[in-house]
This record gives sequence, structure tokens and C-alpha cells, in this order.
Amino acid sequence: MYLVEDAYRLFIPILAAYLLGSLPLATQISRYHGVDIFSSGTGLAGASNVHRTVGKWSGLLVLLGDMAKGTIAVITAKVLGIDDILILLPASAAILGHCKSIFTNFRGGDGLATLGGVLVGLFPIPGLLSIVVAMLVSLGGQKMPYTSLLNIVAGYFTLAAINLTFTTDLKVTLGLGILSTLVLMNASLGHIRRRADVANWKTDD
Repeated sequence: MYLVEDAYRLFIPILAAYLLGSLPLATQISRYHGVDIFSSGTGLAGASNVHRTVGKWSGLLVLLGDMAKGTIAVITAKVLGIDDILILLPASAAILGHCKSIFTNFRGGDGLATLGGVLVGLFPIPGLLSIVVAMLVSLGGQKMPYTSLLNIVAGYFTLAAINLTFTTDLKVTLGLGILSTLVLMNASLGHIRRRADVANWKTDD
């Protein structure tokens, strides 16, 4: 009985988080500027690709919007009474929605910005500090391969170090580590697939 009640209680926050994450900000902003984001640059509907193919201000707008998805999803879930480790379910749903949006035939971005928003929603000050560290890593390693993937590693370890030093919220912090690893793996596999597609395209030519 309790499992049924818990499942019902979680259904609305998870569904709302997924739909929020699915909002196609990058797609719509790029289309407004005459760009099909899925056929441009990396083919990802994310802030980095919009920055490269549309412009820096559009990229910044998408970055803030994608982060807001994660933050709002977490805050909404808290308002609806979801707490402790269960908060990671709507958080994960928001990231999944961004990566596999129902509004764009289950295409999207890599989830890094939305994950950053989740960090801020769960742990405002440590989350912001972790994002600052991730941005510094990005700026310092712009010419390095997989810079965007290093961001998530640096950001999470910053968050974990702060939380494990000053708080006792061990379960959520470790759960975020698992979630961050999944986002990292998804982004890494995406990079590998896109490199393979480019190699095949050049071979066909």
C-alpha cells in the first residue's frame, strides 16, 4: 500500500520534471534565427552548439534556460513534498527530458547544463561554486579534447568536497555522483558516435 502511495506521490513531480526538461529552448531559439540546430555543428540542442552556430547571446540564453529546467524541477518537487534521495528521481527526469525531448522526436542536448541546474536546486551555494569551477576548467582547457566532459568531473568533485566537509547529506551527494556519471557516459558516447559519423562521411566521399 505504501509503495503504491509513494509511486502516486512521485508520478506528478517526475512527469512535470520530464516535460519541463523537454522544452526545446535551443531548437526554438535557433529556428528563430534560421538555423536547424540538429543539422548544425555537433547536432546537439544545447548551449555550446547554439553558441557556435547561432551566436553568443543566444547560447547564453539557452544555457540559462537549460539550467533553469533542472533548478525549477528540483524546487517544484520539494514543494510537492519530495525530499531526501527521492528528489533525484525528478532531477533525473528533467535531464532525461532535455536529452530525449518528446517535442523533438527524442533528440536533445547532452544534459550538462540541466545537471548544473539540478546542483543549484539541491545545494544552492555549493552548486554555484561547482559551476564556477566547471566554467574555469572550460575556459582553461578550450583547446583540449573533451573539455565539456572535464567540466562535469571538476564540478561534481567540487560539490562533493564541500558537502562532505560541511554537511551530512551523504546519500543525495553520492546519488548525484551516480547521476553525474550517467550524464558523463551519455555525453561521452555521444562524442564517440558523432566522431564515427564524421569519419564515415569522409570515407564515403
